[in-house]
Amino acid sequence: MRKITKEDLFQMAKVPILNLVNCLTGYKSANLIGTISAEGVLNVAIFSSVTHLGSEPPLLGFILRPMTVPRDTYKNIKEIGYFTVNHITEEMIADAHHTSSSYEEPISEFDKTKLESEFIDNHKVPFVKGSPVKLLCKYVNEYKIIENDCIHIIASIETIYADKNLFHDDNWMQLDKGNIVAINGLDGYAVPKLTDRFHYARPDKPTTSML
Repeated sequence: MRKITKEDLFQMAKVPILNLVNCLTGYKSANLIGTISAEGVLNVAIFSSVTHLGSEPPLLGFILRPMTVPRDTYKNIKEIGYFTVNHITEEMIADAHHTSSSYEEPISEFDKTKLESEFIDNHKVPFVKGSPVKLLCKYVNEYKIIENDCIHIIASIETIYADKNLFHDDNWMQLDKGNIVAINGLDGYAVPKLTDRFHYARPDKPTTSML
């Protein structure tokens, strides 16, 4: 087993430390966040930091890096107040990853990839066509993480659009049916497959499968 101390990390070059630390928490969600500017320019960007924050009310959050350079996603969300979260499928990987490129603000990533925008129910912000799970989200709050100057965006989930074939009778969604990917580190992509699902765990009771 390899041992790496905090002091060892400080001796590493930037890319190796980024690769290592971004793998340490395990697989992360892979999502495309869609926004639109006040001028009408569409933006779509990949994020691996979208997390569940609560169910009642339904909330999610994601992390934005420090504002040392222009962040179109942040600017658009603050201007419009809404954005979309779109799950990435295996077929989208290369184009989704390309959205991490630093294009100038007037340029839409939709125009530089094969990703297609779509507008649902007259919402102003763009969804990603073909994504099996799409969420319309409303900006609620933000918190600056003083330790590294990142920003934690908090949003409410306003509307859910998801493929019917993902749902079980209890509303549990089997994401592998949608060929939805996860992110390993910064640039690795994997397609998880369901192994099992268990009933609610109770003290001194055997763990039993639901499948």
